[in-house]
Amino acid sequence: MDLNSFIRNIPDFPIPGIIFRDITPMLADAKAFDTAVEKMIEPFASEKIQKVAAVESRGFIFGSMIASKMGVGFVPIRKKGKLPFKTITETYSLEYGEASIEAHTDAFNEGERILLIDDVLATGGTMAAACRLAERQNAIIAGISFLCELDALNGRKLLPNVLVHSVLRF
Repeated sequence: MDLNSFIRNIPDFPIPGIIFRDITPMLADAKAFDTAVEKMIEPFASEKIQKVAAVESRGFIFGSMIASKMGVGFVPIRKKGKLPFKTITETYSLEYGEASIEAHTDAFNEGERILLIDDVLATGGTMAAACRLAERQNAIIAGISFLCELDALNGRKLLPNVLVHSVLRF
């Protein structure tokens, strides 16, 4: 199945000069969505994954589905101030400022093998911060999987020493 055909290109969104890769047509098609999830899991099938963690918000769409298919628990990584229990925070740089994400202090267990998920790898800052959250709780990053990667932004450079998989590359 050609998953590229389910990605809609929206020019000049959110600002002029940007081509936004809209995944909603793929999500609306059950077969395409299931194929995307299977392809995101594929390189990690032989890994002993113990939890899947995903970054808010579109990462949740894929992460919870992947956790269910793998038969493991799911950890939400959220924007600062959105989780109800005690949290740890990681801050990362944006083009014009900073942002922070959080996980519960008991989200990961020491030595637990984690698969991190998000919809798009752009500059890599958000996922690098997510990795730091898991590593601060002594979890092991077994891999990172994305639906799409924007090659020109070179986000992989912030994710060294770990298997990074992207289903689609633009």
